[in-house]
Amino acid sequence: MQWIELFFLLKKFTKMNRRNGIVSAGNWIVDHVKVLDGFPAENMLANIIDIFQSVGGGPNNVLTNLAKLNVNLPLYGAGLIGNDADGTYILDHLRKYGINADLIKQTDKLPTSFTDAMTDVDSGNRTFFHYRGANAILDIKHLEKIEVNAKIFHLAYLLLLDKLDEGDVEYGVKAARLLYQLRKKGFKTSIDVVSEEGDRFKKVITPCLPYVDYLIINEVEAAEITDIPIRNEKVICKDASMKAAQKLIQSGVQEIVIIHCPEGACLVDKSMKTYWIPSFILQREEIKGATGAGDAFCAGCLYGIHKEYAYEEILKLGHASARFNLLDPTSTEGAVSLKELNKFIEEEGVLRTN
Repeated sequence: MQWIELFFLLKKFTKMNRRNGIVSAGNWIVDHVKVLDGFPAENMLANIIDIFQSVGGGPNNVLTNLAKLNVNLPLYGAGLIGNDADGTYILDHLRKYGINADLIKQTDKLPTSFTDAMTDVDSGNRTFFHYRGANAILDIKHLEKIEVNAKIFHLAYLLLLDKLDEGDVEYGVKAARLLYQLRKKGFKTSIDVVSEEGDRFKKVITPCLPYVDYLIINEVEAAEITDIPIRNEKVICKDASMKAAQKLIQSGVQEIVIIHCPEGACLVDKSMKTYWIPSFILQREEIKGATGAGDAFCAGCLYGIHKEYAYEEILKLGHASARFNLLDPTSTEGAVSLKELNKFIEEEGVLRTN
């Protein structure tokens, strides 16, 4: 090898090693959270006992949780919002938390997306009524030219991004083409998906897997993609969870698959090493809402992955982040600093025995 080639190879390697920070792109949403005294049957009435408004969607929830860690990690939002009051509300929120919003574009074609999230006060379960808005026209052209020196590009939520979910002759779906392009730029890629009923999981998600470094999803989504039943009625099957994660690695995921559920989470890496860490004990009466809990778990895991934590510590950090989210009815207000998370993990948290 010529010395000049070696020089540029080393230069490229050094630049990649200097990468720092996380870009999160996808669905930017204003959440209108309504806490109900019970979820009504059709044509019946329920009382709204509390109302909250917050910025939601996968990118915001992940980035806000990361920002509240107070660790000075460079954070970048990317996506498409309306040129309207809700869009301004999102931008103001990002500025408040020091999240770079330069990669978020505004459009006059559609309003900013919003979701009405109905939360049962007793169970904490929630039902979503969603308006896609500007997210429906988010396309490759809005994201392919990202040039920041972040380490991880996280895309959420697939199955809720109409243009990126569309078919692509060469890559299967547009999202797969986008992930391929960003990996070529040097990003490690991560995706999350939305839980929905239907048969689109394999059609949209499977083509993306070879271009994904980190796949962090829940047990329902994993079962839909792999056809491996993970929950038997109300009981989680740890072995099935691990088999599903292994199948996802075999289907193309490059580095890590994490499957999480209320009982715990499993992690499988590219060498097929498998880990299971139960979640922290939380009493039902402590749960104020589950909106954004999966994103909080994802944020904790992505931080641990970014910092190259041991796999067990990555899962514990994800569980702790989700635990604090459950203490608040909104998607991000329960998030706390890394110092508080570590204190809880080391001194206060008790893992389930399963």
